[in-house]
Amino acid sequence: MTAPVPLDSRTSTNSSSFNTFYHFTHTPFDRAIPVDHLFLNERHDEMLARLQYAIERQWFMLLTGECGSGKSTLIRKLMRQLDPFRYRCLYLADSKLTPRHFYNGILRQLGVDGAFYRGDSKRLLHREIAHMVQAQKIHPVIIVDEAHLLDREMLEELRFLLNFNIDSESPLALILSGQPELNDKLQRQTFRAIAQRVNMRCYTHYLDEADTCRYVKQQVADAGAPSPIFADDALGEIFQFSVGCLRMINKICTHVLIFGAQREKGVLSGRDVRFVIEQEIKALKTK
Repeated sequence: MTAPVPLDSRTSTNSSSFNTFYHFTHTPFDRAIPVDHLFLNERHDEMLARLQYAIERQWFMLLTGECGSGKSTLIRKLMRQLDPFRYRCLYLADSKLTPRHFYNGILRQLGVDGAFYRGDSKRLLHREIAHMVQAQKIHPVIIVDEAHLLDREMLEELRFLLNFNIDSESPLALILSGQPELNDKLQRQTFRAIAQRVNMRCYTHYLDEADTCRYVKQQVADAGAPSPIFADDALGEIFQFSVGCLRMINKICTHVLIFGAQREKGVLSGRDVRFVIEQEIKALKTK
């Protein structure tokens, strides 16, 4: 067995070390995990069905939840499952999104050069959407992530976009995804006009203990591990500290796998998880 590696030197170790040791075919607990291996529980499946229903009617939707509650997972899965012959997903995530950057960002995804002036870009986008809907029979689905950070000007611009109709019908679906502050912001008198346009609201939640255990086991199995790696007491410790937050679960499991690979531990115990949490995770939170 190899000698233990000092904790402070492990931060530079990348995932390839534990991928090799645990015989993974891809890195588990990673943001770039293949869409086919994304974890969905019954609540996620229900929200996906609701979002699909709303998109088919070109509705305006809000998807809100705390960091690490599965919003990005839902969006990735939704974008994959939509019929590309009926819908075109257009995704933007910019904490400082302005109307001009919004229009030009969407136009770039459509293969069209934007304009310097906002009004010109808006007219270009309306023209492209009309062509998609009328000539190609494809409806755009615009997804704006980190929407809780949008300022008043940008939210007003989205309201104007919702006023764009073709033959008295909305030609597009719009999804704003963000943290719960988005709902709080739209409760203000200033944003009443856009809040009244919302057709559907979906809320994501942290995983419960059973789903946390299922998630960790599925990630390991989907990555190609020939046998379970996290013992039952390890799963309990992971849930207790993470409270079901996917982002924290991923962080804990990644650090524990690095720890286990460097100590050549085939099975990781609750004691191993507690040690890593105390020595690394809590230390990271205090920095």
